[in-house]
Amino acid sequence: MNRVIDKRRKLARRKYHIRKHISGTASKPRMSVFRSNSHMYVQVIDDVAGNTLVAASTMEKELKGLKNTVADAAKLGETIGKRMLEKQIDTCVFDRNGYLFHGVVKSIADGARKVGVKF
Repeated sequence: MNRVIDKRRKLARRKYHIRKHISGTASKPRMSVFRSNSHMYVQVIDDVAGNTLVAASTMEKELKGLKNTVADAAKLGETIGKRMLEKQIDTCVFDRNGYLFHGVVKSIADGARKVGVKF
């Protein structure tokens, strides 16, 4: 049990350290990634106004079949990228939310870059 608590503490510390330096505006919003054991969530946030501009997750009806894998994360990244471009958002700041930048998190970023989003 102590190992799990320590792991959560480390994640929270990394998340706080990252968020000290990253903030999103209306012209360059923040793309935040959250992953659980079974689902992935991506939001594009304007921190100045406190609004979520675009969001996508594997809980949505059209993305329901996607699992928490690298290949499916790329599809989720492409989906969020297309939605961002529909709202004329072509640049953003990537917030990995305390997770290491590899695997699913990297695949989401690469999927969004593939569509044309810059960060």
